[in-house]
Amino acid sequence: MDQVPSSPQDAQSLPSCYRHPDRETGIRCTRCERPICPECMVSASVGFHCPDCVRNGSGTGHAPSASQPRTLAGGTVSADPRLFTKILIGANLLLFLVQTSLGDRFTDRFDLIGRAWVPELGLQGIAEGQWYRLVTSMFLHSTGVTHILFNMLSLWWIGGPLEAALGRARYLTLYFVSGLAGSALTYLLAAPSQPSLGASGAIFGLFGATGVLMRHLNYDMRPLVILLVINLILTFSPYFNISWQAHVGGLVGGVVVGYAMVHAPRERRSLIQFGVCALVLAAVLIMTVVRTAQLT
Repeated sequence: MDQVPSSPQDAQSLPSCYRHPDRETGIRCTRCERPICPECMVSASVGFHCPDCVRNGSGTGHAPSASQPRTLAGGTVSADPRLFTKILIGANLLLFLVQTSLGDRFTDRFDLIGRAWVPELGLQGIAEGQWYRLVTSMFLHSTGVTHILFNMLSLWWIGGPLEAALGRARYLTLYFVSGLAGSALTYLLAAPSQPSLGASGAIFGLFGATGVLMRHLNYDMRPLVILLVINLILTFSPYFNISWQAHVGGLVGGVVVGYAMVHAPRERRSLIQFGVCALVLAAVLIMTVVRTAQLT
């Protein structure tokens, strides 16, 4: 393992990680000698190896799958670390086009509503057994481009780096658990006839998990905190018709799940990570059952 240069002049000429060009590093793979950052380096018997050498089993005598590189949270390093973020954005945009084409009749069937009489559809809502609305409402947006544009930009900006840090399975789990936490709190506290829709609950969950990750890595959190404060001010502003319950529920769910993803000890990592996700989902179920009992 190469040592970091000690002089200020040498420190300015540190090479960049071959997988993350924006990160300077003084560490090199002991096999191919490519520079690697702490996120990419994989411990070996002598020094550190890069993900490609580990994946290809370069000179190790093991099959390429014997020791796969892992993300900070224990997920598998993938060739396209933003794939699921792209898929989520695509799904939201596709359903927005469907909403635009079919109108309110389609939206009224799948948005989040507790219990209400909807013209042409009759009595609708989660209390009527339509629990799928807790999920489908996460992929719908109000008419107009502003709502979905802001959410998708936030999802791309926050979701991509977080997916790379957690791995695909953990990232997707975080997204849906946070979104469901926001939906359940909205169902529990909002007026039963008040419809709610949008990806904001899940995105606020990504905000929360990103904050946990940045604190763990000792990154400067001020930009994230400023952005989050602005969003919370808009959330509680009387001039905007925003479901604060979805934002708060998603944020809390994201912080809880994100903490488990980042801080779980390696020897019991998966058990703790997905166990905490199960506990949050249990809370979602309890809130849903309690509110349904109140409305029926």
